Amino acid sequence: MANRQTAVGAFVIGGLALGLAALIFFGNISLFSRTTRAVVIFQGSTSGLSLGAPVTFRGVRVGAVDGIGITFDARTHAAYIPVTVELRPDRVSLAGQGRHAVRLTLQDLIRLGLRASLNLQSFVTGQSEIDLDFDPTAPAVLHPDIATMTEIPMRQSAIQKIQKTLTELPLTELATDARGAMQNIRELAERLDHDLPPLVASVRQTSDHSRAAVDAATQAIVDLQLRLDTTLKAIDTLAGAGTQQLEARGADMHAVLNNVNQTVLQARQSLAGLQDLTSPRSAERANLDSTLRDLSAAAAALRGFAGDVERNPQLLLLGRRP
Repeated sequence: MANRQTAVGAFVIGGLALGLAALIFFGNISLFSRTTRAVVIFQGSTSGLSLGAPVTFRGVRVGAVDGIGITFDARTHAAYIPVTVELRPDRVSLAGQGRHAVRLTLQDLIRLGLRASLNLQSFVTGQSEIDLDFDPTAPAVLHPDIATMTEIPMRQSAIQKIQKTLTELPLTELATDARGAMQNIRELAERLDHDLPPLVASVRQTSDHSRAAVDAATQAIVDLQLRLDTTLKAIDTLAGAGTQQLEARGADMHAVLNNVNQTVLQARQSLAGLQDLTSPRSAERANLDSTLRDLSAAAAALRGFAGDVERNPQLLLLGRRP
């Protein structure tokens, strides 16, 4: 009987030991490591955040949520949710220093830009976690009247920014504009249903006319090509006949050119003779001058005789008396 009670007691003690070990292991409970407590104050919803939720730094777990409360400010009528977190500084080490070097305090990290944000841990379960990261651009908004310990300023996560953007969207105006756009689209569709069939018929008729015009143009081009072939053949024949005529008249043109050349030579000789005749020192020029003087004297005698006859017409009958 005693052995049985001893076995049961040992079994219970072993189960408690295993349960405690599992709680320490899976609950991230550190019995012998130094921890640091801090608070993150949220003003919005912390849906999905519960006790024991992980506190991570870029996905690496550095602590857990230790407490969640609600604080109401009667002066501003604002509600805040302070979330107490328990951090394990031994998870963070400084590069380039020894094992026993002086570490940065949490206040130093906050001054360097350490910020906290609420992120969704799982889309399936809807659980959330607190993620820490450095973001010097985010303002350090602190709540000294609410925080009872070191406060880590918070920043909006990507999901919270999306939620804020969606909240600030003018959904009513967008719905009204969408409804108006749908009404305009419906009216346009009805108008197209009314105007499109005649337009399609007109386009079809125009297409038929265009096809007929193209066919006629094609036929005209074919006819013109045939006529051009005939014309080109006639021009070729005419060119051949012209070439034959030129070849046949080549000898005649050569003879004519020879005659013209001889005529030019004779004309040149005649001009040379005429030049000799009209030269002041030539005998022909002297005889010509003498003949001209005789003709002039004869003309003067005739003029004198004509004057005497005019004064005395009887000279023609009686003549001149000695």
